[in-house]
Amino acid sequence: MPELLDMLDRAWRPAIEILILAVGLYYVFTFVRGRRGAAIVTGFLVVVLTLALVTNFLQLTVLGRLLGSIAAFAVIAVVVIFQPEIRQMLARVGNLQVFGTAHEQREAIEVVIRAAERLSEAHIGGLIAIEQSVPLQDEVENILPVNCEATPEMFETIFFPNNAIHDGGVILKGDRIACAGCIFPLTPRQDLDKSMGTRHRAAIGLSEATDAIVVCVSEEKGLISYAYKGTLVRGVSPEDLRAFLSSVLVKPDRPRTVREWLLAHVPSSKPQPAPQAESGKQPGTAAVKTQTPS
Repeated sequence: MPELLDMLDRAWRPAIEILILAVGLYYVFTFVRGRRGAAIVTGFLVVVLTLALVTNFLQLTVLGRLLGSIAAFAVIAVVVIFQPEIRQMLARVGNLQVFGTAHEQREAIEVVIRAAERLSEAHIGGLIAIEQSVPLQDEVENILPVNCEATPEMFETIFFPNNAIHDGGVILKGDRIACAGCIFPLTPRQDLDKSMGTRHRAAIGLSEATDAIVVCVSEEKGLISYAYKGTLVRGVSPEDLRAFLSSVLVKPDRPRTVREWLLAHVPSSKPQPAPQAESGKQPGTAAVKTQTPS
């Protein structure tokens, strides 16, 4: 029994270290996987590990010291390669909220939905980037400041074919159009469908570099698509787009005071009165309200 306790006393610290390292490596690989710099990091790790094995096997002292010096610069290289992703991750930790209340969030979403419907019906190409926690000005070019209220009519005016800035994208901040005529970065991926035009590739490219949601309307077929985290979903209906935008952008209102927090989390001790059935309705039934999309 004393030997077992002594063995457990010596083994629990290494076990915790191995667990922490395993969890850390898992999240590192999850973070790197699917990123644009994943191939670079994978190739670098393969080269370093191969040289480390050869160094240990052949007892190469000079090469071993050189690899130890390279490890110090590897951290800087990772920060440089994954700068957009790290900035995006840190911004999410802050849990920044783009819009104000949930009501304001839904109003801004409805503006985007109606604008996409109008552009789709008129077969007018459009590219709308909804900014979240990562600023988009550093990722786009040819920025034309607008700073006006976002309305379906304004979107339709900006993307009208005879307009000088109709080929560029629009950046939406909250309920206002911040910039127009923007050139979004194109995705470097080669595995995409050849039928995808520049708008779709720009939508994917911006969603790969930032956490923005990019809504794209095809000029030829009038299809509505959206890109998020490097994934493009094509040919969605307004209802599908509304459901997706609501799931990502709409967040519950935060309590602004301690009293509001207590009212939201502490159950009330007062007994709630039983609901009375309305005339002509059976008790226990609820009225279902259907909303026809505009």
